[in-house]
Amino acid sequence: MSDTDALPFIDSGRRTLATERDAINGLIDTLDHHFASACALMLECKGRIVVTGMGKSGHVAHKIAATLASTGTPAFFMHPGEASHGDLGMLTASDLLLALSNSGETAEVTALLPVLKRRGLTMIAMTGRNDSSLARHADIHLTISIEKEACPLNLAPTSSTTAALAMGDALAIALLEARGFSVEDFALSHPGGSLGKRLLLKVSDVMHQGERLPSVTLGASLSDALEEISRKGLGFTCVVDEHGTLCGVYTDGDLRRTIDHHDNLRALSIDDVMTRGGHTTSPDLLAARALNLMETCRITALAVVDEAHRPVGVLHMHDLLTHGVV
Repeated sequence: MSDTDALPFIDSGRRTLATERDAINGLIDTLDHHFASACALMLECKGRIVVTGMGKSGHVAHKIAATLASTGTPAFFMHPGEASHGDLGMLTASDLLLALSNSGETAEVTALLPVLKRRGLTMIAMTGRNDSSLARHADIHLTISIEKEACPLNLAPTSSTTAALAMGDALAIALLEARGFSVEDFALSHPGGSLGKRLLLKVSDVMHQGERLPSVTLGASLSDALEEISRKGLGFTCVVDEHGTLCGVYTDGDLRRTIDHHDNLRALSIDDVMTRGGHTTSPDLLAARALNLMETCRITALAVVDEAHRPVGVLHMHDLLTHGVV
């Protein structure tokens, strides 16, 4: 495609992004005590935040519910059409309803108003019209009005859905910060995939231990150390004293250096060629942080030691790859 042919597409994309950017910018100055009150009600809610919306607003509502749930605020999506045919039974008296509708007049959503009022549920509405039915019947109304849609026909929900999505994110993050939601809390909501593994797996979950821990004592011959390295297959061995305290390590890299500097390998003791001290980690450290240490030090294995500096395991880069931490 030539630059001339591509230009109309690029111009259209830029206009769309600029229009949606302006829609979000327009929301910033509208945040006032109504937003704060909505956050307070959601924070105080003893049940779940039930998010509802129809059509494109329904898709946005799905995402808002998912974001709330993953950041410490229990929430789920309720389809307004299905709600009128039995799904209202999902609601409890302690729940709070967050209803989305750009017009504020969506029939499937407004049809729920009498039942919601009769049951005494608190409702927060998110619409583009302050005088809409949904806005007037809500306990709190959050305005998401926009100047125009990005669609040149001003018909397809574009800027309006972007504004609603951004307002939902603003609510979720305000609640996250108010709860003091931590990285560890986030990890517990995301145990699957690489994110959960990076945030949940500890060194103790993936290290080699017990009989799989390579170790020789001070005074051992280099031959014995190499045999231990070969037997355990980690390219590494710990070197400990008579009390089991770590004194150093010996790796494949150390072997290459030993060959470069010594002629008679059989005459060498491990004491003569080991790396004294060596890099270590704790079994309670997050595996992702141990990975950072290994990458910084450019090593492929770490001795894992207890409080008395005794080896309790070995962490190898391959294990981190296998468990999806890398």
